Amino acid sequence: MKSRQVVYLLVFLLLTPTLKAQLRINDSVVSTFIFSASYAFQFPTADNKDYFGFNSNIGGGILYKTDKNWIHSLNGHFIFGDQVHNREALFHMISTSTGEKKKKKKKKYTTLFRPTANRSNIQSGKLINILAPNPNSGFFIKAGIGYLSHHIRIESQFGTAPQIEGDYGKGYDKMRGGIALSAQAGYLLMSNSRILNLSLSAEYIHSWTNSQRDYSFDTMAKDENKYNDSYFGLRLSWMIPTYRRAPQKYYYF
Repeated sequence: MKSRQVVYLLVFLLLTPTLKAQLRINDSVVSTFIFSASYAFQFPTADNKDYFGFNSNIGGGILYKTDKNWIHSLNGHFIFGDQVHNREALFHMISTSTGEKKKKKKKKYTTLFRPTANRSNIQSGKLINILAPNPNSGFFIKAGIGYLSHHIRIESQFGTAPQIEGDYGKGYDKMRGGIALSAQAGYLLMSNSRILNLSLSAEYIHSWTNSQRDYSFDTMAKDENKYNDSYFGLRLSWMIPTYRRAPQKYYYF
């Protein structure tokens, strides 16, 4: 009988760390690393609206949520779209009256314009557990700092426009970059499922940028101006936490 009791005690001691590592979202606040993927629909609100319109933002990152519901994250984003303003002004020196670009032998060709940007940042914030189904869900606010770079991607039809191809294209693409601050507020839902972990938030990004090019062909000079570029958007994120889940039911013998 005593030997059996000793065996039970040893089994309990061995299982104790595992039981502590197995957590249920509905029972307690968990600390865990979280992988995320997100999409945002956004629009420019400052100097960058002179050239850019509505665009899309896809991104990914890794987050760490503490057992006090603090959230820290490292993120990367790619911005793309098809709305570019002031095309005629940008190419006024090499365009016809209809906006088409000239080329040799007076033939005409068309050009595709695509706003493109990259952004990386770190963020920290707090999850506020109100109006939530469990201790790990609720409203959240986050703020961060990072770097933003954006430019106009220019593609000529059939690649037959030497005036805007290769290094010449850099004189027209309006590449700017600089330090960016961000603020984000929304709602996060975590469940005991690996699949249903989502957040919906509003996000504002503001950056202080300057030209990354030595020369601008549309102004025939180097752009020495300082710019305030910003975006406002709505972001939907899908997350995969890495904590070890506890079973839904316990059985006693």
